[in-house]
Amino acid sequence: MIKNIRRWLDISKEMNVNEKIRAREVRLIDANGDQLGVKSRNEALEIAQKRELDLVLVAPGAKPPVCRIMDYGKYRYEQQKKEREARRKQRVINVKEVRFSPGIGDHDFNTKLRNARRFIENGDKVKASVRFRGRAITHKDLGREVLERLAEELKDVADVESRARMEGRQMFMMLAPASEK
Repeated sequence: MIKNIRRWLDISKEMNVNEKIRAREVRLIDANGDQLGVKSRNEALEIAQKRELDLVLVAPGAKPPVCRIMDYGKYRYEQQKKEREARRKQRVINVKEVRFSPGIGDHDFNTKLRNARRFIENGDKVKASVRFRGRAITHKDLGREVLERLAEELKDVADVESRARMEGRQMFMMLAPASEK
């Protein structure tokens, strides 16, 4: 099923080539980028066949539509190569969560701090949250202090992307790897 969808997506990306072009008249551009003027579709196809190249519709919305004479197989290969290169270079950024409580002890805080530092050094974003349970919700200032202490400890490797804010019974803060300057 997924292969069929991918194949359909690849087909939908394809341009109209040679006999698939429906327009009666086209503005023709040769392989060097020079304009050859407005020609009938059949005349343009003959010119492309004489040069042993393909006639490719590049701007179907123009009046008249614009066609280019090129080696379509080579063009498709170059496009696929660029896409593969772009996929290889892209970096997926994950969001890791570190949870605290308002009255967290020093040792527990340092353990979670180490984990957050490791996540950020690996290039991931960190969502630091403080969960308020029961009557602890009345001491939001304690939660904010915990998050600000975390931000202060990580300021050498992380930037605060969004300041501490409440959402329900939790307080959140987003930290991202420090931008290289």
